Order: sequence, then C-alpha cells, then structure tokens
Amino acid sequence: MGRHETGGRIALGGVLAAGALALLWLACVAPSGRIGLTAVGGLCPMAAAVAAGRAAGYLCWGAAGLLGLLLLPDKGVALLFLVFLGLYPVVKGAIESLRRLPVEWALKLVFFNLVLTVCWFFFRELFLPDPPAWLSNSLPLLYGGGNVIFVIYDIGLFRLVGLLRARLSARRRG
Repeated sequence: MGRHETGGRIALGGVLAAGALALLWLACVAPSGRIGLTAVGGLCPMAAAVAAGRAAGYLCWGAAGLLGLLLLPDKGVALLFLVFLGLYPVVKGAIESLRRLPVEWALKLVFFNLVLTVCWFFFRELFLPDPPAWLSNSLPLLYGGGNVIFVIYDIGLFRLVGLLRARLSARRRG
C-alpha cells in the first residue's frame, strides 16, 4: 500500500469523523430524534470501515466519540455513540468476518446485551433519567423488546453495507 493510498484512507476517516460529529451535534440540539440522529452518525464509521478498512472505521468512531465528549453539550449523545451506535457498525464487520452465522448472531446478541446492561444500570440517568414505570419495573420487557429492535437494526445495517459495497464496487469498475 503506497503512501498516497494510506493518506487517502486516513483523510476519508477524518472527513467521516467530522460528518459523524456534525450529526451528533444535531442530535444534541434537535427537539426529537436524539437516538435516531446518533444512529445515523454511526453510519459514518461503518462507511469508513467499508471504504477504507476496519482501522479507518475505528479511527472515525474514536475521533468522533472523543471529540463529542469534549465538544458536545449533551455528553449522553457522545456516550451513546461511543458505547454502541458508533462502535457497533464497525464491530459488526469484525464479527461477520467469522462467516459462521450462528456464532455471529450469538456474539452480536452478547455484545448488545452487555451494552444494554451497562447503559441501563450505570448510565441510565444520562439516557433516560425518568423512565416510564412500566419499563422501570419490567427488565424482561426491556431486554426482550431491546433484542427485537436490535435484530431489526442489525438487518438494516446489513442491507446498508450491501448497498454501500455494491456502490463502491460499481464506482471502482467505472
């Protein structure tokens, strides 16, 4: 790999980190859609990983997340990006490189449930300071519903990665 190609990958990671940070800032100031905008910000590290390699994805995630902790008015948004919505799209690629579907799903679900546990028991005040009573008193509902939503999210990411790879492949050929 030449210096020009390495520099291009680093630059792409930086540009995508800036894009992720801008989306995280929007998540802080938008009246609604905080989690949705943070999830869209997580597409930037995924795009960096697909286009320039997993290291670029982790670089994009780390840069945007750390700058978010320093610069964003809502540290909960930056933390959510760091612990899950920015990290998972890159981790997903690493897990799926195993090419063993049952093992992949087991690892993905373990990762999600570990993050959900950490967020619920340690960072709940940042993400959901006043949870509804029906959610506070029902951990099976939290984990059951959370896992269903996670599987839908994962399938959506899978489809987006497929579209991105097809687009990049067509662009390289043409």
